[in-house]
Amino acid sequence: MGMPSSPREREANGQRDVGAVVHAVAILRYIATAPAPLGVAAISRGTGVSVSTCFNILRTLSRARFVSFHEDDKTYALGLGVAELAAGFLGISHAELLRPELKRLALKYGMLIVLWRVTEDGHIVLADRAHNPLGVRVEMSVGIRLPMLIGAVGRCIAAALDLPEDELRRRFAALRWQSPPSFEAYRAEVQVAGAAGWSMDDGQLYRGVVTIASIVKDASGQPRFGLSGITIAAQHEAAIFPLLGEELRDLASLMEKTLFPRPGGIQNGE
Repeated sequence: MGMPSSPREREANGQRDVGAVVHAVAILRYIATAPAPLGVAAISRGTGVSVSTCFNILRTLSRARFVSFHEDDKTYALGLGVAELAAGFLGISHAELLRPELKRLALKYGMLIVLWRVTEDGHIVLADRAHNPLGVRVEMSVGIRLPMLIGAVGRCIAAALDLPEDELRRRFAALRWQSPPSFEAYRAEVQVAGAAGWSMDDGQLYRGVVTIASIVKDASGQPRFGLSGITIAAQHEAAIFPLLGEELRDLASLMEKTLFPRPGGIQNGE
């Protein structure tokens, strides 16, 4: 016997739907079919859900990252959480998927937030970026290439690669910094990055510039992307940097689950 299909039939058989869930699914489906991000009023009209209910559901979905909120024009689009549930079915680029998260962090922390792609020839290439339009900021252009072991991202990559000391020393010697750390200091910071999941470069790669970073690894543990916050020194209180580092680490972890799911869905012992 088939399952009853209409709400009336399901309720008659003791299978009453939960209204909030029905509304949330309708909202997600409507946003998914829209050619551009939508405001609350447009979503309300399209789904038949009241504006107040629609707003509350969107706020909850935004916190869970199933939708992303675009602060500049107060609109909503599908978020990273949807990709986590359907990682193998997405046809959009990684940069498009992550751009709302980059914008969110840029506005929250008031600095440039960058997505790096790790290349097979030992570099990181700036793939996308977002900034707070109201603040004084560092500017970096898409396409910039750097050696993959340099800076805050580089410390995280070095920790993931876990190179023998001789090989790490050899690669470190080829790096060019404006205020270079000693190899011993660099190696210690690589170890800290491995334990913490994020790292910091305080004016060493570029004088007067602070960078906070984490990385995204694939299912085999190889670095694939870097995430970094970049700001002019003294523009922020020092206490904000660990908060950003932890948030970048958490976003990187979510990206790993979304973009590079492990067999059986097992992630970090889960």
